[in-house]
Amino acid sequence: MTSTATRPRGARARAAVAAKTLRTDRWWFAPLITVVGLTAWVAYATVRVYMHNWYWVEDFHYLTPFYSPCVTERCVEGAAHFGRVLPDWWIIPEAAFTLPFLLLFRLTCYYYRKAYYRSFWLSPPACAVPDGHQSYSGETRFPLLGQNLHRYFFYAAVIISLINSWDAVLAFHSPEGFGFGLGNLILIGNVVMLWAYTISCHSCRHIIGGRLKHFSKHPLRYRAWTAVSWLNVRHMQLAWITLGTLALTDFYVMAVAAEWFPDLRFIN
Repeated sequence: MTSTATRPRGARARAAVAAKTLRTDRWWFAPLITVVGLTAWVAYATVRVYMHNWYWVEDFHYLTPFYSPCVTERCVEGAAHFGRVLPDWWIIPEAAFTLPFLLLFRLTCYYYRKAYYRSFWLSPPACAVPDGHQSYSGETRFPLLGQNLHRYFFYAAVIISLINSWDAVLAFHSPEGFGFGLGNLILIGNVVMLWAYTISCHSCRHIIGGRLKHFSKHPLRYRAWTAVSWLNVRHMQLAWITLGTLALTDFYVMAVAAEWFPDLRFIN
């Protein structure tokens, strides 16, 4: 404790608080829900990726995003839009060219960093709650140093979103030609949400509006930056929504492919 002789005039001694935190609210609830939600989603996605089955509906050209683009020798001919170039090893997922980049894009996302830092690493679990670690080095050491690559993973995410959009367009198919069903609505909804999450990324916002000294001289970029900024405020919600739409889309395609129930058709 600072002595009276060295303490600045008017300063008061800090209160001796023995408790780890004085918070009386359920501060642990948000980290707990995050752990449960992310763990459940990762478990579901891992099981589905390594099922190697029920990912393609031939009649309607439905392809789940977990298997797009399908590039292994296991892929059925209709689903392999970009060729089958990887061997038929069970450890290699059908979408081996895209899944690693999607995972890295989300792992390095600013919101997801906050989510798993607080929930899985307890660093810290909540405001005014002590950190679960003895020391803090920020993101200056390996592997957290790789978080700075997020801006590059953004470009990969844009390409993957384009592929998912192409899959949604190809799905307007039926044995009679053009067709439209509930699966199309789910695929389109998922693509729209994925685009919203992708372009609401902080890196996208900087790419559009960064390094400009005068917005007045770049009115189109200013309008685009304003729109992206509006989405950026909702980046957290979009991060969770897209986890839901991805799981829903995959489950629906799986269910129709496995013939658990038929697709609800509106046209053909």
